Amino acid sequence: MTLINGLIALAGAFTLILSKKSLDKIILILVSLAVGGLLGGALFHFIPEAIEKLPIYLVLLLILIGIIVFYLTEKLLHWHHCHKYGKCERHPFTNLILYGDGLHNFIDGLVIAASFLISIPFGILTSLLIMAHELPQEIGDFGVLVYGGYTKSKALFYNFLSQLTSVLGGVLGYFFLSLKDYAIYLLPFAAGGFLYISIMDLIPEIFKEKSIKKRLINILFIIIGILFLVSAKILTE
Repeated sequence: MTLINGLIALAGAFTLILSKKSLDKIILILVSLAVGGLLGGALFHFIPEAIEKLPIYLVLLLILIGIIVFYLTEKLLHWHHCHKYGKCERHPFTNLILYGDGLHNFIDGLVIAASFLISIPFGILTSLLIMAHELPQEIGDFGVLVYGGYTKSKALFYNFLSQLTSVLGGVLGYFFLSLKDYAIYLLPFAAGGFLYISIMDLIPEIFKEKSIKKRLINILFIIIGILFLVSAKILTE
């Protein structure tokens, strides 16, 4: 099931049949969808679940640490890329998306493993729900990678590698279930990273669009991305 979950990262393959002109027309819509997915995941999944099991001051501290770590990582990546190659054709937020999503998928793998240990039907149901909320986010993440400078084929490949961390989480979770207890500390940290990427990197890119009509369309897709994650949260409860 975690391997099937990994294949969701290839959902962006439909864009391979699109011309560059056609892809350029929808790329900011995909980025907007990713923003909604990141915000929805952080605010309606990661943070509430962490608050249920950890003191709120610790959750807030870990969110802050996540924001700071992702900020410093982005600055380090930006400096390294520009210093080494003399130009910055690829945005550092592309790497942050891959790191943050890899951590998110690893946690999903732990959850899938734990659910299968309870029962096979419960494991299948949990896996399907996780895939349902992953699909729009992975399509959005693909759009972010292409917008940030990756070719379509490289964006698919690296997004797929990032998604495969769910397999690692599933295997480790199955044989060392106690790891799931520590995964709760990763949730607010990942939430901080998602909030940083969406608010500091992606939303400013979306609002570079001068057309009011296109801005409103982008805002609509941010809301749609959030609603997908809210729906998934309601279904899991």
